[in-house]
Amino acid sequence: MLGRFLELSVATGDIRASVDFYERLGFTQCVTNDIWSHPYGALTDGRIVIGLHQYRFESPSITFVRDGIARHSGALEAVGVEFAFRRTGEDVFNEVGFRDPTGHMVTVLEARTYSPAARGRDEASLCGDFAEYSLPARDFAAARRLWEALGFVALDTGEAAAGTDRDRAPTWRRLPLTSDHLDLAFHAPRFFAQPLLVFGGFDAERRARLEAADLAFSDALPPALDPARHALLESPEGLAILLSPD
Repeated sequence: MLGRFLELSVATGDIRASVDFYERLGFTQCVTNDIWSHPYGALTDGRIVIGLHQYRFESPSITFVRDGIARHSGALEAVGVEFAFRRTGEDVFNEVGFRDPTGHMVTVLEARTYSPAARGRDEASLCGDFAEYSLPARDFAAARRLWEALGFVALDTGEAAAGTDRDRAPTWRRLPLTSDHLDLAFHAPRFFAQPLLVFGGFDAERRARLEAADLAFSDALPPALDPARHALLESPEGLAILLSPD
């Protein structure tokens, strides 16, 4: 329904500082094209792409690419999408946007805005392996209905719906959804009020390398998580990055 995942689009007030932050994490810059008139950069760890836009918009936005989005917008409306904006026509770059039931913005573009970087999925950054983008949701059922209609598949909602700290009791309730190119999840706002970019494989070695790169950990780590095993980073544009051993 949405096409192929392109990037997590993030507004930044200082694109140089943002690019420097992700490069210190071990991300690689992609070659961007000239579709956007504002300063724009895209960086990847081989699994997730962060699109940095020095431009004001509702941020972050999960951004997809689908050819012929102007013709396809009716099919999105048929599954319950209510567009927040729709810019289509022969003389403009076609894009549409809507909010999912959690209030998070989703954007669909008619074409790519960068060329893929020559980087494999096994070349992990200092963060570890990208796991999912997790959104705070009060109503898991409503979020699941729309995202499944858009082509995502919800995983086990029983015991698997609780994030677990290895050899410990469940630490937070979550609903994971998978797709070919991006895994999402939903977590309770009381666990963490903001969206979370979640990475696995965090260990003592990665902690030491991040500290050596002068990357400070945030003290806003969710109380449910063990600070000896987890860490939280905050990007210059305010994106929360959760580092987990699992």
